[in-house]
Amino acid sequence: MTKSELVEKIVEANKLLTRKESEMVVNIVFDAMCEALKQGEKVEIRGFGSFTIREREAREARNPKSGEIVRIPAKKTPFFKTGKELRERVNNS
Repeated sequence: MTKSELVEKIVEANKLLTRKESEMVVNIVFDAMCEALKQGEKVEIRGFGSFTIREREAREARNPKSGEIVRIPAKKTPFFKTGKELRERVNNS
């Protein structure tokens, strides 16, 4: 499902909101989640899952094309852990 498909589902489910208003709601939710993760906070949606930031250490890797050793700097990466309810719904479908 893409972001625009999500907006369409909201429009179909709630006839009071226009497409533009629904798109604004989706953008506000995603922006708030991104901002919280950026500040190091955990984002938890009960029954769906949680988003956290994991820190990856700096490391060395090998370029498969040239065989040259490349240094990869430390970085932060988002991580998603599914909630129990979502896991059960996916497995029982």
